[in-house]
Amino acid sequence: MKEKTKYIFISIASLLTFILIWQLVSTTGIISARKLPDPVKLFETFLYKLTNKNPDGNVLGVHIWMSLKEALIGFFFGIVIGVPLGISMAWFDKFDKFFRPLFDLIKPIPPVGWVPIMITFFGIGIMSKVSVIFIAAFIPAVINSYSGIKQTKDVHKWVARTFGASNGQVLFTVAIPSAAPMIFTGARVALNGSWVSLVAAELIASTKGLGYMIQTARLVGRIDVVFVGVLVIGLFGAAMMEGLSFLERKFVKGGRRK
Repeated sequence: MKEKTKYIFISIASLLTFILIWQLVSTTGIISARKLPDPVKLFETFLYKLTNKNPDGNVLGVHIWMSLKEALIGFFFGIVIGVPLGISMAWFDKFDKFFRPLFDLIKPIPPVGWVPIMITFFGIGIMSKVSVIFIAAFIPAVINSYSGIKQTKDVHKWVARTFGASNGQVLFTVAIPSAAPMIFTGARVALNGSWVSLVAAELIASTKGLGYMIQTARLVGRIDVVFVGVLVIGLFGAAMMEGLSFLERKFVKGGRRK
């Protein structure tokens, strides 16, 4: 408990120091306020965007909701499909031989590279963004699940089989629990990739969302709105990462501790 309290205080002090330096840099003119609005101005803009649709046609809450919906749907399906596929490829040789060539072909392609293709298929609606986010989450989910299962120690599998465990029992009672930390690492990478890909997709083709808000504000010279969008993305990304860390600490033996 003392370590956790100490960590919280250090984190708060770090944030306050950063905000103070930012305020000084902006107000003293080291960097022009046109390029770097001070924190007070950004807070005022944040309150303004909560109720005002200018300059992008929607209030901040609408953009946040759209981005969260797209990100979480794509991330969910990327994990739900990617983790079992990675586990199956690592555990069953025939499965690995069948899916590996296709996966190795898709893996090097950056998620943003799929944006034009998804727009061609689905237009600029929610499905195009969800599809790109799905790919961004799917690839690290498969890779880390695969690596986690492959790193299961042979001696643990031998012991389980010595006590009469079937192949399926060894998988579910030894391999998957052993791979759980790697699987959660893959989930964190997938979540980060989902959020980054979402914003990139919204910058290119969208009518709502934080990426769209940032792009529109940039085009009309509202740098304060751009910064508000960036900071909101950071806050929600950090909150979701903390949620994953909480689940890992709760369900994974030896999971991360703070």
